[in-house]
Parts: sequence; C-alpha cells; structure tokens
Amino acid sequence: MENKLSVSEELLVQRIFSIRGRKIMLDFDLAMLYGVETRALKQQVKRNLERFPIDFMFQLTKAEWDELITNCDKFPVKIRHYPLPPLAFTEQGVAMLSSVLRSKRAIMVNIAIMRAFVNLRQLIDANKNLLKRIDSLEEKLIHLTR
Repeated sequence: MENKLSVSEELLVQRIFSIRGRKIMLDFDLAMLYGVETRALKQQVKRNLERFPIDFMFQLTKAEWDELITNCDKFPVKIRHYPLPPLAFTEQGVAMLSSVLRSKRAIMVNIAIMRAFVNLRQLIDANKNLLKRIDSLEEKLIHLTR
C-alpha cells in the first residue's frame, strides 16, 4: 500500500453531519473509507464496546435517520432502506476506531479525518468571528444613522 492515501478533504467534510449538536460520521461512510465492510466495522465496535461510550458513538434514532435521508439525497438506495439506523461516531469515536481497526489504511484515514474535523472547526469559528464583526458594524451603522 502507498504511504499516501488519496482521500480528499472535501470528500471527508461532505461525510460529516451535525446530529444532536455534535459533528458525526456514519458507520457506512467510515467503513467505505477504511476499506472494510460495514458489518466488519460494527463487529469490531461490538467486540470493544468499552472503548465507545455514548459521547464517542451512538445509534441514530429512526426519526434522526429519516431527517438525514430527507435532507441529504446522496445516500445509496440500499442504505436508505436498511432496517436499522446507522451508528454515528463523534470525532473521538472516529479516533478510537483506529485502535480497533489496526491497519495502515485505518491509520492514514484517521489522520485525514482528524484534519478534516479540525479544518471544519476552524471554518465554523472563522464564520462566527465574521458574524460578530458584521453585527458590530451593523450596530455602529444604526448608531451613526440616529
């Protein structure tokens, strides 16, 4: 295997969703990135459940999954109609996956995902700061027009 994994950050960011106020990635997307079957990923997680507390991983409710399907039309039909909603992994849960999926690819994918989470956080923070500056300028404009 090559030393460099060609997973674009854009692809990773498109697979990060916001559920329950947390940024998460879904089990089937992670399995695809790691090059394993979703079944195998879930099996490794079940064998190591003590490594995945609720703030690292949780199962989506049917309502959350239905809403995600409605808002994101990019899920394959096969996945949309799967009887159980997927597992959701937070940033910490994704990091923990590298300890149960012990391949070079898992390590490289985890590094790429961690960088995507960091860049997404920086982008959100930059936008928050920009919004604060806009609000401040609007207040000054209102004050000046009085």
